[in-house]
Amino acid sequence: MQIKISFRHTEPSDPLKFYVEDKLTRVKKYLEEPIEAHVVLRVEKFRHIAEVSIDASGCRLNGAEETDDMYSSIDLLVDSLEAQAARKGKEKVNRRKSGGGGQKDSAGLPEAAGRSPHDDKELRVIRAEQVYAKPMHLDEAVMELNLSNGEFMLFTNRSTNRVNVLYKRKDGNLGLIEAVG
Repeated sequence: MQIKISFRHTEPSDPLKFYVEDKLTRVKKYLEEPIEAHVVLRVEKFRHIAEVSIDASGCRLNGAEETDDMYSSIDLLVDSLEAQAARKGKEKVNRRKSGGGGQKDSAGLPEAAGRSPHDDKELRVIRAEQVYAKPMHLDEAVMELNLSNGEFMLFTNRSTNRVNVLYKRKDGNLGLIEAVG
């Protein structure tokens, strides 16, 4: 890791340089070589500001922290950089697992948009939600769905005591799905 440290409005100090270098090794474990870091330590009146820009193969991290003590500014900065690097590393792993994320297909469309049901890629559930299936008669559900802006309604049919889904069809009519078994 190459680290360049600049001091602004303050005298350069070896203990501060060593402290910064030591703390930045915590971030190094999340990044791939080559890594270049540019750190600026500056003082403005009573504010001690630590800023950093890190370039690692394909990844850029930036951060700045300010307190009334340079060492605590550096500590806060490294904490935020570590969280940023861990998050970006996790996103990179997830992109690799899902097959490249933002790649485009031969038509120039994002992969998800051009996907057909016959593709080999595994679809993922991206949002899960628990819904209370309120007990009501079918005519009540129809009335509630018509009054709402929703596309469907989940309810427990009082006549059959089973979970039903009432939905608006593209042709303007309503569809009903009844759970059996």
